[in-house]
Amino acid sequence: MLDTSPFLVRHGSPAGLARRDPHSNQGFEGGKAEGKAALEPLSARLSELQTALWAESGQSLLIVLQAMDTGGKDGTIRNVFMGVNPQGVRVWGFGAPTEEELAHDYLWRIHDHTPANGGITIFNRSHYEDVLVVRVKDLVPESRWQKRYAHIVDFERLLSDEGTTVVKLFLHISKEEQRSRLEARLQEADKRWKFNPGDLEDRKLWDDFQEAYEEAITRTSTEQAPWYVVPADRKWYRDLAVASILIETLERMDPRYPPEPDLDGVVVE
Repeated sequence: MLDTSPFLVRHGSPAGLARRDPHSNQGFEGGKAEGKAALEPLSARLSELQTALWAESGQSLLIVLQAMDTGGKDGTIRNVFMGVNPQGVRVWGFGAPTEEELAHDYLWRIHDHTPANGGITIFNRSHYEDVLVVRVKDLVPESRWQKRYAHIVDFERLLSDEGTTVVKLFLHISKEEQRSRLEARLQEADKRWKFNPGDLEDRKLWDDFQEAYEEAITRTSTEQAPWYVVPADRKWYRDLAVASILIETLERMDPRYPPEPDLDGVVVE
């Protein structure tokens, strides 16, 4: 398991995205093959903890995944959670809000999809879009989105107080790596379906998005809902880092199996 402390954004400290190396493989000396092999026991441990959480059914885990386009959210979910029981894990993606959702406050559509007791929910994009895309593309006035950092902190504190552990992961890729992944989507037949011309327009706003992420992560990384900035240029290292963070988080939650019933004298005929 990797040391996760370099990825953590401590409460009150800047995210420091510009000084963080997206291509880092800090704490792991091997390469891709060794990294994939090292993920296997972590996946097994994650499965054990998830099973205990499901059986205990007294607390829950919300995982927020955010990244620039091509950042690897789907791949992270697929690779890190390959061994868990799907009955206890849900993935929810938040796209552009519907007309009904726009008719309510921006957190209205979020709360309904937070995990129930015993469950793990992964947000593929999240409520943070309302201080990221909304800000960069000037969809609402600054006087509105500036207030949302405090709303989000309060919302995540509510979840924490009610038994949901919140962990937030920013998959940090470089602009050069994004170019490579976009080009692969154009050139490789099995990836062309992923290509969205709108991603090129967002790419032109790279610096604006980086500034928005810097402020969002800095202002909302708290002790009860911390942000981790995960180097994500190397996909195998990203997976190791995410698995390590989640195992560490679940071990702190310390889910326990319920007490065994008194089965003395029970006979299966």
